[in-house]
Amino acid sequence: MTSKVQIYSYPLCTTCKRALKWLQENDIEYELFDITKFPPTKEILIKAMSQIEKRKTLFNTSGLSYRKLGSKVVDAMSDMEAIEALHADGKLIKRPFLISANKNNYLIGFKSEDWNKF
Repeated sequence: MTSKVQIYSYPLCTTCKRALKWLQENDIEYELFDITKFPPTKEILIKAMSQIEKRKTLFNTSGLSYRKLGSKVVDAMSDMEAIEALHADGKLIKRPFLISANKNNYLIGFKSEDWNKF
């Protein structure tokens, strides 16, 4: 049995829809989660944060939740405060948020070039 990638998305997000279409076109099996109802666990967010250059990459900086919070508040947060905020409000998380089948790698956002490499 092959493992599936896990993808956290938002049903109304056009970028998420493109990512799901890409997965289907590339015959990649996936398990789908609505990021607003079932955000990634704190453990997953911590692992993802450890793999990215800038913490802000995890944040959906164009979203309403982020704008309400404000970039200065986000910048002032500790890493754990950021994890807590992301976990508490899935709309703060940049989407789609993909976890590899082996659960060791993460893709945040959708750029087909990056996904092809992944």
